[in-house]
Amino acid sequence: MANTKKRRKHYTPGQIIWTIVEYASLIFFSLCAVIPLVSCVITAFKTKEEYDTTSVMTLPKSFLNFDNFITAFKTANMGRAFLNSVIVMVCVLAISVVVGTQLAYVLNRFKFPGNGLIRNLFLFASLLPAVAMQVTVYNIMGDLGLINHLYGYIIMSCGTDIISIYIFIQYMENIPISLDESAIIDGASYWQIYWKIMLPLLKPAIITSCILKGVGVYNEYYSANLYLQKDELKTMAISLYTFVGPMGSQYNLICAGVIISLLPALLVFICCQKHIYSGITAGAVKG
Repeated sequence: MANTKKRRKHYTPGQIIWTIVEYASLIFFSLCAVIPLVSCVITAFKTKEEYDTTSVMTLPKSFLNFDNFITAFKTANMGRAFLNSVIVMVCVLAISVVVGTQLAYVLNRFKFPGNGLIRNLFLFASLLPAVAMQVTVYNIMGDLGLINHLYGYIIMSCGTDIISIYIFIQYMENIPISLDESAIIDGASYWQIYWKIMLPLLKPAIITSCILKGVGVYNEYYSANLYLQKDELKTMAISLYTFVGPMGSQYNLICAGVIISLLPALLVFICCQKHIYSGITAGAVKG
């Protein structure tokens, strides 16, 4: 009977201490990530009087009071702002995916003088701080008459995404060249190989790239505030600053606006989480 019983694993004092430290650190950093979100939700349901007289973690009198959400949505014109953000994001993602996959296809499948130089230049460009180039970019945008135009901001946001290109290149390296050779023997052109073979096989990498690029475009504030100064051109990130002013900030309305801006992304994640997870896993860079 004794031989059939499972032997209990004995931990040394060092292992016990290290396990406690691991779990304590996980709990601590989880709280650091969750507490701001919980505080934002609590504040969004408070009236101005409640916010002024209570702490940020004090529960509101009622979680059925949606006045802050209605006021934030109407005052900040968040419906129009959301539409602008969706238009910008869809256009930027579509153009970036097409241009990025074509660049990756050329750099990966064709060996020509300067191939390595172009890759290094992309890497060097990613190291340059974007803020340092804003003066030059703003002057160019002004000379071309692209400021305060949604299409101008879209063109500027479609700049080469270095991370996405490297994701596409690394994923293409796992696609055998024999597919290209077979297609060429069957009479396919390079364009047909790219459009009918490469692009469908790059779906996981495209999903990964769209997640990274889409989150950045949707949450972009600095460039949007700089190049879209008209009220009718505001994006979601800019609309949240409607309630910030020299006389004080209305944080209960800001938190309500933040939750409104999070809801579309949350719905997309819930509906497409299977594809998102599979895209991130399959599109990961292999060593």
